[in-house]
Amino acid sequence: MIRKPGHSLNVNSMEERKLKAAAVPTRQMKQWSELKGENSWTMFKVVAEFVDGFEKLNRIGPCVSIFGSARTQPDNKYYQLTVDVAKRITEEGFGVITGGGPGIMEAANKGAYTQGGLSVGLNINLPFEQSHNAYIDPDKNLDHRYFFVRKVMFVKYAQAFVVMPGGFGTLDEMFEVLTLIQTKKISKVPVILMGVEFWSGLKAWIKEVMLQQFNNVSEKDLDLLPVTDDPEEVVKYIADFYNMGTEGHAIKPNLEL
Repeated sequence: MIRKPGHSLNVNSMEERKLKAAAVPTRQMKQWSELKGENSWTMFKVVAEFVDGFEKLNRIGPCVSIFGSARTQPDNKYYQLTVDVAKRITEEGFGVITGGGPGIMEAANKGAYTQGGLSVGLNINLPFEQSHNAYIDPDKNLDHRYFFVRKVMFVKYAQAFVVMPGGFGTLDEMFEVLTLIQTKKISKVPVILMGVEFWSGLKAWIKEVMLQQFNNVSEKDLDLLPVTDDPEEVVKYIADFYNMGTEGHAIKPNLEL
């Protein structure tokens, strides 16, 4: 073999690679037990759901999304607190967006509806619960198949988020919004926790464990989570943030796709 200048043949290196390859065990990998042939067509269902949501919600104007448990009963103090804060948000000129179901969602829609405001429900098809409540404007009652499409609708048209006591779904929605703000995927908007008794332990854990012990968040991230029991404080926080159109932040859809 005639070697070109600058070219070297490392026989030992080639042999080592062959030996290593021979030493790697052949593994039997897991296989799908079922694979639906129509999965590729799912994107058309997704697109249709986005189009329906955008066409309806583009026309409604600025809103506040309210999250919370579907299990909260009307005699619970947080049900009435949600009604009260939704009323005040409506009086300030914002529409109210909820998940459309019972509990806290019903209370928020009720507060908006009884004040003559915009009352939006983003329902999700679930096998075990969720039928829309009676306080949603009929033309603003959307049904969703996909959670991720529903989340986009929650976020895109909300100028603030009020988070009432809830379960895993409420935590999921809240932390998704905080992640989008932290990573600057959406504009910074108010995220207000209502229920000092319920939320104080979580905020303390974030501060003492996530921040101080493990340094997994920054101190300024804690400023994203004010906690209160007072509907007036919620309204003031939102009003101060936007400063009613003078020097405040712009009121616009906050998620550009």
